[in-house]
Order: sequence, then structure tokens, then C-alpha cells
Amino acid sequence: AIILVHWLLTVWGCMNHILPASYAWGNFSVLAVGIWAIVQRDSLDAIVMFLTGLLLTVLTDIIHISVFYPAHDHLGDTTRFSVGMAIFSLLLKPLACYLVYRMYRERGGE
Repeated sequence: AIILVHWLLTVWGCMNHILPASYAWGNFSVLAVGIWAIVQRDSLDAIVMFLTGLLLTVLTDIIHISVFYPAHDHLGDTTRFSVGMAIFSLLLKPLACYLVYRMYRERGGE
């Protein structure tokens, strides 16, 4: 569910060309590592890399949104929706990090 929600919000966040390609590359590559973590249920490395990637994308998302947020007179409906979904994805990432950390603990991580 974490992967699906963040994939959908990232796709919606990339609908408009407000955010740069690095936003999409960063988020989609972390989601690919998340798929690896789902497939490799016994691997601690996969879940640690997914958790680290999520934590790093929190920082990069804050930078992307703050640097590339458009001026108020250029906000169309699609731009508002796209940036809103990127912000919503950013707000959900701490919850996702907590849930991934719990999965790490269930897999035997300390």
C-alpha cells in the first residue's frame, strides 16, 4: 500500500512540468527499491535501502518544492493540483518511514 500510494502521488505530482525531472527520478527510484524490498522478504539490506531512500527523498522533496514553487500569478488548476499532490506525498512520507521501520524490526533488524 505504501508503494502504491506514493507511486500515485508522485505520478500526479509530475503531471505538470513545475517540478524538475530529478523529482521524478528520485521518487521513482526509491519506489523501485521498495518493490525490491517487497520481493526480497528476508533481506534486511533491501528494507534498509528503502527506508534510507524514503528519508532522503523527504529532504530532496522539500528542496524541490521550495525552489521550484511557481509565483502566485502563474498558478493554474493543474499546477495547483500537481504541487498539492507533491506536498501531500511529502506529508505522508514520515508515516511511510515509520511503517517501513516497523517492517525492518519485524524482519529482525535492531
